[in-house]
Amino acid sequence: MLKKLFKYTLIALFLSNFSYAQNNLGEILTAAQQPNLYLPLLKNKRVGVVTNQTGVTDGTKIIGKKSCDENTGMGSCAIFEQISIVDFLLENEIDVRKIFSPEHGFRGDVDAGATVKSGKDIKTGLPIISLYGKNKKPTKSQYADLDVILFDIQDVGARFYTYISTLHYIMEAAAENDKKVIVLDRPNPNGHYVDGPVLKEKHKTFVGMHKVPVVYGMTIGEYALMINGEKWLENGVQCDLKVIPLKNYTHQTKYSLPIKPSPNLPNDHSINLYPSTCFFEAFNGSEGRGTDKPFQVYGSPYLEKMPYEFIPQPNAGASNPRFKGEVCYGEDLSDVEFLSEIRLDWLIKARKNYVGKEEFWIKQSGAYWIDKLAGTEELRKQIDAGWTEEEIKATWKEDLEEFMKVRSRYLLYD
Repeated sequence: MLKKLFKYTLIALFLSNFSYAQNNLGEILTAAQQPNLYLPLLKNKRVGVVTNQTGVTDGTKIIGKKSCDENTGMGSCAIFEQISIVDFLLENEIDVRKIFSPEHGFRGDVDAGATVKSGKDIKTGLPIISLYGKNKKPTKSQYADLDVILFDIQDVGARFYTYISTLHYIMEAAAENDKKVIVLDRPNPNGHYVDGPVLKEKHKTFVGMHKVPVVYGMTIGEYALMINGEKWLENGVQCDLKVIPLKNYTHQTKYSLPIKPSPNLPNDHSINLYPSTCFFEAFNGSEGRGTDKPFQVYGSPYLEKMPYEFIPQPNAGASNPRFKGEVCYGEDLSDVEFLSEIRLDWLIKARKNYVGKEEFWIKQSGAYWIDKLAGTEELRKQIDAGWTEEEIKATWKEDLEEFMKVRSRYLLYD
């Protein structure tokens, strides 16, 4: 027992010292990279981990070196192997009982919207419980043998990105079953601005559960505090919540994700465009799935006057893309400069140039999908009526100002 305690203390101390060294350099440290802040909270607890391929931290294996000071090139710092947060916890003698996986699965390779199956992790033998299959909310029996739920998933800061919906249900089930939730915070690559229509209650779905704009400008840890503080869980319950914060992060800090958060967000540019181009999921065309530029291009066979052409084909993360094998005409946005607002002009342009016999907007289960993504039917109606981007955005102002007041109560970073 003393040997295990010594090992636990030694590794935690080593990584804590490494974190301190990087902290002095001003580099962003994720919560997962600060084990001294959360390992003591997990010791002698039965732990469930909500994570996917983005939940990684620094292992003890050195795989290279880099300059400690990027400005002067002086000094040398170690580069550590990135390992799964699950593996890291097990190495530190934490009693991990099970893994909960969100949309796209534990390995992050399942198509968008596809059912994620439960199973067993080959490496650790731990059971994997899907929260994008039979149930999106953990059941009482799934929580029965747990004391603490550790949440570590990379968000991209858009309301329709479903990891924050999974977070909601994790917290709700914890409140109902008297379990503690610890959120390991990670930077928001779209955390530098707030924009978009605020969701209306009647359009609440798994791609939009809360009265927030499309882009909310908060880390996932701050968002968890807001869910709890605003009593958005069912019946106004609140969970026992602890957020482990980031180091050296502000909302204006640019952050390049080391691992793609889902199959069709392969790089920083896709992630930055995503809050604007995800609306193209809702029209009779393609948002670039089945190409090497998902969410960086859009097109349709019915936009024949537009100059750019591409042909969607099955690939990893898009096994059956819309308009597979057909020529789509549209725009290539891969050279668009870094965005600090939602762009509507591309969607407006597509609507004006559309010549298809079928309706421009697609429906799912009898409802317009754009209304679910936007959180309101107004955007669809405004675009159909020929409103300009400026006119549409003016209608968001009052709701955005009200949201900013709510948001300010839960910010952990400047």
